[in-house]
Amino acid sequence: MNFSSPNIETLAMPDRLSPTPAAALPFVYPLDDFYAGAGLRLPNFERLTGEQIPEPYRSLLVHENDMTPTLQQFHGANIHLKILGRAQRDDFYFREVVLQLDRSNQPVEFGANKVSLALFSPKARQLILEEKLPLGRILKDCAVAHSTVAKAFFRVEADELICRALEVPQSTAGLYGRRATILDSQKRPLSEVVEILPPLIQD
Repeated sequence: MNFSSPNIETLAMPDRLSPTPAAALPFVYPLDDFYAGAGLRLPNFERLTGEQIPEPYRSLLVHENDMTPTLQQFHGANIHLKILGRAQRDDFYFREVVLQLDRSNQPVEFGANKVSLALFSPKARQLILEEKLPLGRILKDCAVAHSTVAKAFFRVEADELICRALEVPQSTAGLYGRRATILDSQKRPLSEVVEILPPLIQD
């Protein structure tokens, strides 16, 4: 599968068993698939406990809530999607995205997710594939019963791709993020998501 981006070169989504320059890390899947498809090596990821994440990142990452409303409350603005890459394999839809504030287009998150389209209603599937609203907003607007489970937390040494996506200098120090699973009411995974935050300043 191929996908394209206005800011990041065209990449290919590989089979996960294919040898690639990117070493697969289970706690950053599906982001590692996008790196593999680009023929890029993953930057250095250090897995952390929730207690090791400093504030204000801890309040934004270490919880069992959806990230969209969490970020909207923190920044005091609604959020929309900027798509960097996409692919579809059967009923699974993969995308690499930046979440941006509506009023300024300021990036507030970079990430990747794998969505199980078959588990969503036709209306929700349509909204997902329209690629305008974050998944958290669609879950709320379509009243999808779900729960979010944070599976891992990490610090990542931002590489060129991440810095470009978040519009931060290449010299930016390590960034913080998490991997989470969104489950439906039957505990089936609606989405697997990796979320990385830009540098933040505590007011």
